[in-house]
Amino acid sequence: MAINWHEELIDQLDFYWKNQFRPRLDGLTDEEYFWEPVSGCWSVRPQPGGGAVREYAFPPPDPPPVTTIAWRLCHIGGDCFEMRASNHFGDGSYRPDRTHWPLTAADALAYVDTQYTAWRAGIEELDDEALTQPVGETEGPHAQRTYATLILHLNRELMHHGGELGLLRDLYRAAAGRVMST
Repeated sequence: MAINWHEELIDQLDFYWKNQFRPRLDGLTDEEYFWEPVSGCWSVRPQPGGGAVREYAFPPPDPPPVTTIAWRLCHIGGDCFEMRASNHFGDGSYRPDRTHWPLTAADALAYVDTQYTAWRAGIEELDDEALTQPVGETEGPHAQRTYATLILHLNRELMHHGGELGLLRDLYRAAAGRVMST
């Protein structure tokens, strides 16, 4: 039996997105979006005069700080989807320091939805041959890895951080005895 790897990669992404990731974020509030379960969290911070900054350092400190729901959603939307859609299927103009990081839960969900849609549309256009091609220098030390490998990596990133988001939502609810629908 022949396997359609292109279809399998997209099905994996879509299944997780539609059945676990997005439904798990329903009802996200601004208070929860910025909630810091411990001191010293990295988050998205409003800036004097407007705009926001997403806290970040490369390499990250050891141990890395705990990150908020805001930080994680912006990481998924920006570092995972927007950067890759821009670099591989767009004009390559994505820059984290020029990104308008969302300052509300609703805006963050819209941002992640938009970037997921752009990434998914790009990988939808890849054919079987393109899946086996190197991703190129925009992926740094991983330049010789294939597009199939990049797609699998971003699927894992979404699942990994999606699980963290779910846990943060559970902790937020439990911390104050809140009742939330899931």
